[in-house]
Amino acid sequence: MSKYKVDITNLDTSSIKVLKSAEMIELFKRYQSGDLSAKEELINGNLKLVLSILKRFNKDKYNMDDLFQVGVIGLIKAIDNFDLSYNLKLSTYACPLIVGEIKRYIRDNNSLRVSRSIKDMAYQILKFKDDYIKSNGVEPTNQTIAEALNIEEYQIPFALDSLKEPMSIFEPIYNDGGDTIYLLDQIADKKESSHDKDMLISLRKALNKIKERERDILMERFIIGKTQMEIATSLGISQAQVSRIEKNAINNIKRLIK
Repeated sequence: MSKYKVDITNLDTSSIKVLKSAEMIELFKRYQSGDLSAKEELINGNLKLVLSILKRFNKDKYNMDDLFQVGVIGLIKAIDNFDLSYNLKLSTYACPLIVGEIKRYIRDNNSLRVSRSIKDMAYQILKFKDDYIKSNGVEPTNQTIAEALNIEEYQIPFALDSLKEPMSIFEPIYNDGGDTIYLLDQIADKKESSHDKDMLISLRKALNKIKERERDILMERFIIGKTQMEIATSLGISQAQVSRIEKNAINNIKRLIK
């Protein structure tokens, strides 16, 4: 979980009041008796709960002002439906609603647009699976799902994938305290492109001057198109080691062709 202070425009987060348990109970009794001012106090007294949840989300990736507003909507829904008779803390009830509201906003406002019909199919699949497990105690096969929903089997994984959030190729996926490995490092480079002849000549000369292992790894990565994991497996070393050797080799190449 990310650890940082969430800054919201036009909101002094340090001055937000935090309600005590007894105050919360009294305000709920007032609100549920029709006192709308008590609802406002409940919202303002639980804004820090929304802020604490926002720390789970990457502030460099998302607009915190937008997520805060959406999170407050989730908080309001929780306050409107909270039942004192269950002897639950509001935070226990509200957290899933706030997180769900934020994730739904992120999914629906993603730059990668997915057809509404595909998402609807995904929700139907999830609901069917949930109902089937409750009734039969086991998860249904794709064939069972397809027959029940009158869809093709191949559509099931595609529909479920539509609910997943896309990942940046620059997303860090491993760090052993040294060089960070990014998702990009896991992707094989299969494309062909033309290069300036002089640059190719310089590269060939530079490749002959670096260490043999560095040269071999560069050739397998960028000529053959293997992933770092594939190279690591063939050499019997870790992916982190392959990443370090690759970066050193690239730096050496850059230095030699200057």
